[in-house]
Amino acid sequence: QVQLVESGGGVVQPGESLRLSCAASGSIFSINAMSWYRQAPGKERELVAGIASGGVTNYADSVKGRFTISRDNAKNTAYLQMNSLKPEDTAVYYCNAVIMRLGDLRTFNTWGRGTQVTVSS
Repeated sequence: QVQLVESGGGVVQPGESLRLSCAASGSIFSINAMSWYRQAPGKERELVAGIASGGVTNYADSVKGRFTISRDNAKNTAYLQMNSLKPEDTAVYYCNAVIMRLGDLRTFNTWGRGTQVTVSS
């Protein structure tokens, strides 16, 4: 079994920063892509940023220049540094990863439970 646990959410004022973490645990052989999604009330879940195992990144246009995704492969952890936060960034942020399990080498598209980010004055 593999799982993802997000942390680092909270309530901040516009213009401030937060750093989210996503730690993978369990019987992990390898982790391919890791991504951050978000879902605001009444809206569809959307991709915020992704990072491949080799470090190639991609971002939603709405966060380019403000958010930075990174990963520490030794710790099986991904991060999302969020700067210059805006009220429209308010959402539940979810981590997603494609994880290959030890032993049978089956691949699982795994989601965390999410962490709330609220940007409000």
